[in-house]
Amino acid sequence: MRETKQHRITLHVDMDSFYSSVEVRDRPELKGLPVVVGSDIKEGAGRGVVSTCSYEAREFGIHSGMPISKAYRLCPDAVYLPVNMKLYKESSERIMQFIRIFADKFQQVSVDEAYLDIADSIDDYESAILLAEKIKEEVARKHGITCSIGVAPNKVIAKIASDFNKPNGLTVVRPDEIERFLFPLPISNIPGIGKKTQPILKDMGLENVGQLATTDVQLLIARFGKSGLVMHQLANGIDRREVKERDEVKSISTEDTFDKDVSDLSDIQKSMLQLAEKVHSSLFKKKFRFRTVTIKVRYSDFRTYTRAKTLSAATTDIKSIKKASSELMNEFIGTGKFRLIGVGVTKLEKIDERQTLLSDFCEGQ
Repeated sequence: MRETKQHRITLHVDMDSFYSSVEVRDRPELKGLPVVVGSDIKEGAGRGVVSTCSYEAREFGIHSGMPISKAYRLCPDAVYLPVNMKLYKESSERIMQFIRIFADKFQQVSVDEAYLDIADSIDDYESAILLAEKIKEEVARKHGITCSIGVAPNKVIAKIASDFNKPNGLTVVRPDEIERFLFPLPISNIPGIGKKTQPILKDMGLENVGQLATTDVQLLIARFGKSGLVMHQLANGIDRREVKERDEVKSISTEDTFDKDVSDLSDIQKSMLQLAEKVHSSLFKKKFRFRTVTIKVRYSDFRTYTRAKTLSAATTDIKSIKKASSELMNEFIGTGKFRLIGVGVTKLEKIDERQTLLSDFCEGQ
């Protein structure tokens, strides 16, 4: 296991024009056409707004949040579709579940955006780029849409970077490139600086991020209060927010990233046993029993797979974790060199202290 990290590396994954991309994926005859997804369309007479549109539609000046009536005036020949939220949510769930397997920590922030913290398994940008390319490739192949990814030292820079080269973009900002990347950008690129704040900043002579970053922070605080301090920090690329999983515990898992790619069976088995013991220890501390055992494998070329086995009944038995994870791993033995392997448990049930002690006692007999 790697012990030290020079920098945290965060990925922000953003699906390109998500609603319209899903519609085009499911209706290939729409490919290459201007597609607008919105509410209350009524052939341009409705009072609805554009939820999203294809990049072909954007060439006519259409954008999200625009009144449908105006979109019609700009491009009456576009394909106008009603919002099908059920379809988009189902597609999002499948894509997010797939992307999650690449992350050490995962935070979905909307139906089409997520942050990935990969610092526990990757500590250099060359490897992070390979992983981002793999994610883009697999999302396109498995789910039929493109995504753009920002790779950076923290969340705010990763988010700005993911929007920098859309669609189907990959933008990397290393720690020593932060000022060079951020400072020339318009202040509107900083999250939270909207239409109301921009004119005020412009009146202060601040139009790009560099100008905001080098302004006396006390002037910003005097004008905007705490928000002024936050704006100043973000403009300087400072963001200490962590990628946070949802509070609800749905799984317990741990991983081992090897210093060198591993194919030796004894090394793999040793690691699997250690991971199983760590998972069991965490289960005991958090007072859960489980029904499903999962494994995760990542090859040297960043191909990543998961497998799972569900038991007939919930248990806290460490032998069940070791046995099931070993059986699942058999599928991958001899198929290549591994960069990472992981063991986890899902379908958790909370148990009280007395149940835990009784279960452990009975399983020990």
